[in-house]
Amino acid sequence: MSNPNILVLCTGNSCRSQMAEGYLRHFAADRLNAFSAGTEPKEFVHPLAVDVMKEDGVDITSHRPKHVEEFLGRMLVRQLIVVCHDASESCPRIIPGLSEKLDWPFDDPAAFEGTPAATLDEFRRVRDEIKSKIRAWLESV
Repeated sequence: MSNPNILVLCTGNSCRSQMAEGYLRHFAADRLNAFSAGTEPKEFVHPLAVDVMKEDGVDITSHRPKHVEEFLGRMLVRQLIVVCHDASESCPRIIPGLSEKLDWPFDDPAAFEGTPAATLDEFRRVRDEIKSKIRAWLESV
């Protein structure tokens, strides 16, 4: 039996969902296929998301924002993890084959307003929350 496909959804697919995809691949590539997408994808992955993931040994430099439509109807998605409130509201209501939808709303570090050092700390804080949530979830499945 092939590994299940997990899709992480956010609005812009530039920070939180990219970090979550990176951790899913890092911790469980042998057990699942992780992807991420957005309902309104940005043009690029946020550079600070790339930087803070690299600090933790996870390389997401090759990631790119993708629209959720790239996945629907093209593959069977078993679990959908929604990492922001806006995407939960606008995500497709019917996804064939979906067995579980998880809502894990994390703060958007790209929306944080502060000094460059404080912004970097916010990206690290959100990264660490995502990492912790994913580790706990992987231990439970």
